[in-house]
Amino acid sequence: MAPVISVERLSKVYRLGLIGGGTLTDDLSRWWAKVRNKPDPLTKIGQEQSTTGRGGTFLALSDVSFDVEQGQVLGIVGRNGAGKSTLLKILSQITGPTRGRVSIRGRVASLLEVGTGFHAELSGRENIFLNGAILGMTKAEIRRKFDEIVDFSGIEPFIDTPVKRYSSGMYVRLAFAVAAHLEPEILIVDEVLAVGDAAFQKKCLGQMERTAKGGRTVLFVSHNSQAVTALCTRAILLEHGQLVEAGSPRTIIDHYLRTVQASAERMVDRTWRSADEAPGNDHIRVRRIAIVPAEGGAQNGVDMETPFRVEVEYWNLAPGARIIVNLAFYAFDGSPAFETFSLGEHRWDGVARPAGLFRSVCCVPANLMNQGEYRIRVVFLDPDAVTLFDLHDGAVLTVHNRGDAKMPWFGRFIGHLHPRLAWSTELIHRGHPVDRVSAGVGDALLEAL
Repeated sequence: MAPVISVERLSKVYRLGLIGGGTLTDDLSRWWAKVRNKPDPLTKIGQEQSTTGRGGTFLALSDVSFDVEQGQVLGIVGRNGAGKSTLLKILSQITGPTRGRVSIRGRVASLLEVGTGFHAELSGRENIFLNGAILGMTKAEIRRKFDEIVDFSGIEPFIDTPVKRYSSGMYVRLAFAVAAHLEPEILIVDEVLAVGDAAFQKKCLGQMERTAKGGRTVLFVSHNSQAVTALCTRAILLEHGQLVEAGSPRTIIDHYLRTVQASAERMVDRTWRSADEAPGNDHIRVRRIAIVPAEGGAQNGVDMETPFRVEVEYWNLAPGARIIVNLAFYAFDGSPAFETFSLGEHRWDGVARPAGLFRSVCCVPANLMNQGEYRIRVVFLDPDAVTLFDLHDGAVLTVHNRGDAKMPWFGRFIGHLHPRLAWSTELIHRGHPVDRVSAGVGDALLEAL
């Protein structure tokens, strides 16, 4: 049986900097040189390999080939900038390849950006029909699924209200509810399951699982390694635009995590000097993330017995925003260790903030974490638990085991946490338990007489 998706030697090159020569004459000169396989006449000496000057290029995908069978759920794994989104845009026919060929058999629906096509002046009801049509659903399909979509979103009382009056959480829930009820032969899903609050994300993952079990072909991109392992039947790993490995989800995830660990470079203090170059968006820009151990901390990490601070500095770009900072600690196998929120801190909890630079500090006590490597994910939320910005690879923490002379144990304790908890022991009765039983029998005989 022929594959439903066949990708052959796919490459995508983007032009950087100025597009075009600046004048019609320059553009014609460049085009005529290209037709004759001549060098670009506008390229200066020494700039032939430059990617920042006029005519510079960036190779987003390079010679990628793979097939996807009917009913297969393919996970696409890789670090930010590996080419995952570019690959999905080509498969969704949003952009074309520079070289190579893509063959697709079946109706394709893409969830690349939740809420694309929503109109602020239209009601939720009207936007369901508009957004559903944009995503490829017919009017009959939308009418048939309308009640399910509204029930899934949980905003039925406000369905006839213009979406410009919705909270950000309501907007996201309605947008994903429409996208989650598509019925294509091939479903392409980018990192859109990181939206909404925790309960809604769980509902979305459940919907994705039902889609996968329904026999439809799914291409799934996510940084959630547990979701990839649970939902996918096969996976591929992209690095720097190239396909590195294809195989079982568990094998690919293990390879990916080893790559992340090897290239993490002990990110204990990361600083971005300007908001323009810092990671973020129109709401938040991250300036600095640092792990600061107390005195006695080990180099490039902390001891199990050493308290430390996680300091997060960030620009708030939206005056009036109410911001909650979440730190989620993950082991390098992708399993969660624990998370903590800035709720309850004395100064800015629930308070509207002016635009400016803020520092949030989380103090982690000694004797809490087990030895090992941990990835710290930094998520900025609003009071409705809607994600403002999510920095997956915020920092890398190394916890060392200095050892305890009272306990000659040189291995790793089980679990991600190893807290030192309070214990107490007391003497209840002195002597052998047989003596106590015999005495008890004698007392009973005396009472009987």
